[in-house]
Amino acid sequence: MTYKVLVLKGDGIGPEVVGEALQVLRVVTREAAVDIEFKEGVAGGHALDLHGSPLPDNVLAQARDADAILLGAVGGPKWDDPRAEKRPEQALLTLRKELGLFANVRPVRGFRELAGSSPLKPEIINNVDLVVIRELTGGIYYGRPSERREGKNGREAIDTCIYTEAEITRVLRYAFELARERRKRLTSVDKANILATSRLWREIAMALSAEFKDVNFENQLVDSMSMHLIRRPRDFDVVVTENMFGDILTDEASVLAGSMGLLPSASLGEDLNSAGFRVGLYEPIHGSAPDIAGRDEANPLAAILSGAMLLEHSLGLKAEAELILQAVEAVVRDGYRTRDLGGGSGARLIGCKAMGRTVRERIESLQPGA
Repeated sequence: MTYKVLVLKGDGIGPEVVGEALQVLRVVTREAAVDIEFKEGVAGGHALDLHGSPLPDNVLAQARDADAILLGAVGGPKWDDPRAEKRPEQALLTLRKELGLFANVRPVRGFRELAGSSPLKPEIINNVDLVVIRELTGGIYYGRPSERREGKNGREAIDTCIYTEAEITRVLRYAFELARERRKRLTSVDKANILATSRLWREIAMALSAEFKDVNFENQLVDSMSMHLIRRPRDFDVVVTENMFGDILTDEASVLAGSMGLLPSASLGEDLNSAGFRVGLYEPIHGSAPDIAGRDEANPLAAILSGAMLLEHSLGLKAEAELILQAVEAVVRDGYRTRDLGGGSGARLIGCKAMGRTVRERIESLQPGA
């Protein structure tokens, strides 16, 4: 069969890193005789400039028709006016809501060879292997009202955090199931000592834990979790939390790997695509980095690893996904570094295009019959 993948390169370094990820996907699937039709659309600030919308209707229609979506990054200083009615980030929020992408899955692995790139001690980050699952379609990012207004004491603003039992149960169940497939340890993060939404979250989590008795389950408050994630990250396996907490904690977790340029993500829905797997949107967790856009300095590894997650979760191509992971590990082990990963003894500093090419060469050398 032919798989359909929508490519949204976005803004800033998005086109550069996604361009390298696409070439990697073409190499690994060509040798496996997998037929993928890549279609490109526009989203984010570039789409705003061209069409007056961060996500044009025809692109949303393409997204609904695709088996998976590969995204670069959106936004930048050009579109940062806080008073603007339309912003690049609305493209992401719309895609998540319209496609029902409720679980944002962010794996975090520590590379021994990159221990010097992290501000943390090597003995803390060596052998870190955890996954953060962030609920993606509820919470304060979608609650209404969300507005600025005039009050008795001048300007005021309000954002509403709301969660339903169904939304919480759905993402917690996914987290329990993933933990069962991994090392059977799950940490649920909330703020149940203060927030009503978190108290409901914890109540549902505790009820579900009785159903998954083989999973070692614990609750953590978000403020203490932010400390534990840095002090003892190897103690965690699967971490699940609500939308805003997950947004913050996963950026914090990037220091465990050494750079945001190494962290991929998958946003998964309940619906199945034409291949019988979950519909998903795949993107590196880093931003558009406009300060280095067009300078061949971006790190494409997070986008490349996002492509690997796309193959595994939305197309069921686990062997091909593992081949990409092995190639990235080999490149890092051999000392190849983009600027964000730093130099050091034995490091080979290269640009975005060279890094993508080096990964493709490793894939070709690892493939059967090479």
